[in-house]
Amino acid sequence: MIDKDRAMTHLMELLAIEGPTGQESQVVAAITKNMLAAGCKKAWIKTDDAHKRLGEGFEIGNLIVQLPGTMKASPRIMFSAHMDTVPLCKGAVPMIKGNRVVAKGNTGLGGDDRSGCAAMVTLCETILKNKLPHPPITFLFPIAEENGLHGSRVVRFKDLGNPTMGFNLDGQFPNELVIGAMSAVRWEAHIKGVSTHAGLEPHKGISAGLIGSKAMALISEKGYFGKVIKGNRLGTSNLGSVNGGESNNQVMDVCIMTGECRSHSPAFLKQIVKVYKDSFERAEKSVTNDKGKCGKVKFTTISDYNAFRLKKTEACVKIASKAVESIGLKPNPLVMDAGLDANNFNEKGLPTVTLGTGSHKFHQVEEYVNIKEYLTACKVLLKITQLSCD
Repeated sequence: MIDKDRAMTHLMELLAIEGPTGQESQVVAAITKNMLAAGCKKAWIKTDDAHKRLGEGFEIGNLIVQLPGTMKASPRIMFSAHMDTVPLCKGAVPMIKGNRVVAKGNTGLGGDDRSGCAAMVTLCETILKNKLPHPPITFLFPIAEENGLHGSRVVRFKDLGNPTMGFNLDGQFPNELVIGAMSAVRWEAHIKGVSTHAGLEPHKGISAGLIGSKAMALISEKGYFGKVIKGNRLGTSNLGSVNGGESNNQVMDVCIMTGECRSHSPAFLKQIVKVYKDSFERAEKSVTNDKGKCGKVKFTTISDYNAFRLKKTEACVKIASKAVESIGLKPNPLVMDAGLDANNFNEKGLPTVTLGTGSHKFHQVEEYVNIKEYLTACKVLLKITQLSCD
């Protein structure tokens, strides 16, 4: 029953709208317009106050659409797909090239996660236009996923109608079922040195940049940078940004470094973070001026999201697997080395599996959406609603 032309129209329209993290208002407007045109009542659609609770830098909250069910005895289910895209997608112009949708020019496409958003709009339109039996359904379009899963972290389940299970759309192949993902911690090293004239009295200064450089070199030497493998323990770490200095003839007195650490094991994640902290403290003491004074490092961390692992017997996993099988594909349950909105949903007690919608090479100029896979994903979602009525 999926209208392929309509599904493609929704995809191409949403891909063409700019909506980087914190600036999703135009995306909200477009999805709202399409949901109303599909037959939704205004009373079913709202945005929450997530942006106000997150603070400065966010212009609108999560978009929530609640469909009443025709099968009143059925529990409410949730579909979700985040609206924001990474900065690389700014100015993206989608175009069809063979069996793919790609970006014209030197930008990312934004298939992550506009393909998921478009599939949800298509599902809602298909259900309402064809007057299909369905359970109560919540369509959640979170903000600010790309820089820390913020929208899903602060959404209130009561605003979602208290669904019993979730199906998150934020992956690649339509037969992939992400049943687990890793934990992540963001870190910041605020390094304070001493400024002096770099030409006349460099020996009197303390370079904050040198302290940071020595810390990162030490972390790398210990084998804790990039892909981290210690026996059977696995993780990753990264230096994301470096900011500091005012001029070339001034010893850098302030340097701020930020990054992240990830692992499926909470204990190993703590170990990776400890290596970072210890290395910055060691580097702090190793850089001194002619008076023997050293700089200061303030190392802080924030937990971004926690790892989860669903059992294959979980209702949402079983339903998603049956939906995939019903269209002739073999379900592929997997654990992802990344973070998803599903991390937050599962941590809050809402079992949520993540499915793919044909988007590939995320966060790259080469990003594309496979048209056949996207349309297949639309069929999977429709089958999920049918199976949820049983």
